[in-house]
Amino acid sequence: MALLSVKDLSISFHQGKGMNSADIVKNISFEIGGSNDEDCEKGYETLALVGESGSGKSLTAHSIMRLLPYPAAFHPSGHIIFDNRDLLTLPDSAMRNIRGSEIGMIFQEPMNALNPLHSVGKQIGEVLKIHLKLSSQAIKKETLSLLRQVHIKDPEDKLNSFPHQLSGGQRQRVMIAMALANRPKLLIADEPTTALDVTIQKEILDLLKELQKEFKMNILLITHDLGVVKYSADRVLVMQQGEIVESGTVNTLFSKPEHPYTKQLINNHPSGRAVELPGAIQELSDIMSTQSLCVSFPKSKPLFGRCKDFFHALKNIDITVAKGSTLGIVGESGSGKSTLALAMLKLIPSSGNINIENTSLNNLNEKEIRPLRSDMQIVFQDPFASLSPRMSIEQIISEGLVLHSKLDGRLDDKAISKKVTDIMNEVGLDPTTRHRYPHEFSGGQRQRIAIARALVLNPKILFLDEPTSALDRTVQMQVINLLRELQLTRGISYVFISHDVHVIKALSHQIAVMKEGEIVEFGDTESVLNKPQHAYTQSLLSATLD
Repeated sequence: MALLSVKDLSISFHQGKGMNSADIVKNISFEIGGSNDEDCEKGYETLALVGESGSGKSLTAHSIMRLLPYPAAFHPSGHIIFDNRDLLTLPDSAMRNIRGSEIGMIFQEPMNALNPLHSVGKQIGEVLKIHLKLSSQAIKKETLSLLRQVHIKDPEDKLNSFPHQLSGGQRQRVMIAMALANRPKLLIADEPTTALDVTIQKEILDLLKELQKEFKMNILLITHDLGVVKYSADRVLVMQQGEIVESGTVNTLFSKPEHPYTKQLINNHPSGRAVELPGAIQELSDIMSTQSLCVSFPKSKPLFGRCKDFFHALKNIDITVAKGSTLGIVGESGSGKSTLALAMLKLIPSSGNINIENTSLNNLNEKEIRPLRSDMQIVFQDPFASLSPRMSIEQIISEGLVLHSKLDGRLDDKAISKKVTDIMNEVGLDPTTRHRYPHEFSGGQRQRIAIARALVLNPKILFLDEPTSALDRTVQMQVINLLRELQLTRGISYVFISHDVHVIKALSHQIAVMKEGEIVEFGDTESVLNKPQHAYTQSLLSATLD
């Protein structure tokens, strides 16, 4: 008998008045934790649910926990049998006893899942208090024990910390501690490593393996990252448009995929090389460079006098970006990658020299820099957060043109509208959708909108800050191919920031590896990736999942 058996499950949502509802998840069936299963000889297993955004993975997980927005959501068919109980027919009180006790869940984005107003200790303690009815002293003792189990350093200090005071990896560990507080029989991990650095990603996956073995726990792993699947899972289910199109063991699926969609997922691993340059990179002139670039932030703000204690985010950075080339910047969160981009764009105060072509930006004030901003643009990590929800796509893309036309008066409304249409065609967007709003587009389309907004000003250098980190593999490849094509046709230079070595390799001519505000290794892509010299670079590459 399987621990969890999902049978013929469908998920649908009620539409507006007079509209028919459509099944989003369609008659799926699977099992996890079968004691007699030849793939589950250990007595526990990890089953991966794989697919692109919108395939129904998270909806399936939330239906197991009964966390869908009922009654707007409903199940036209199916049963979810957990430990001989049909979860879809249980009363709410019984379901509340199962959630967090017998079934734990790690949500996709810990910063959103954790309460920003409550300390870490209080949030973990709440799970223990509800299900185990422990005393305050016992709750504190067990919370500290859980923080130690998930390898959080100095747990006594972190007990009273708030989520924003922790790093991404620490927040994910807190989420794991909460999910495992009551030793559940089943753990649902929904994209537990999305947007984490490669070293932290591997640490989290190793931690889950360690705790799974200790507690003899089954895991339902939901992800779009096939590297994570290959490293962690025993069996795989592939979902496409609400249906399971293929299933099997990890070894079988990767060695002999049968369904075209599975083959597409496997083959859409970021690959290829950077576009060919017209000559050796050393012979090309520089589009941008820095000398002794430093950025410091005060650790405290005294009431009187000047701050004497600073955090040094960047320390004497010397880099050059050749015309028409891509400089990839790699490093963990907090290494200074994004700070470097913001400093080079003169969006934060810095010391040292910054030059774009023959112009020094050092002593220019904001009014003097403004005309130069069209030459240097940026695409941010999260397009949904960086695009105004109150502006149409046409307004978003044309905003920079409108501002700069006020400075030089070169463009009228008709010319601006034509430029918007042209750039949307160039980045693969339908110009007829220009009157829609960001929420009406997919993640990949929103990233194309962000790229169009930057490129419409015809910049000489474009900074891309983790533009593919939260995208599916197929969408990642689409964005990578788009960037290659734009670089070939426009001769534009890129500074590409990422923790994904595969993406960096696919786009970059040179790589700078950053650690704690310093560049610890710099060189052409082949040399850095194939013959890394610094121990930190070696550790990053060894932690990368294939």
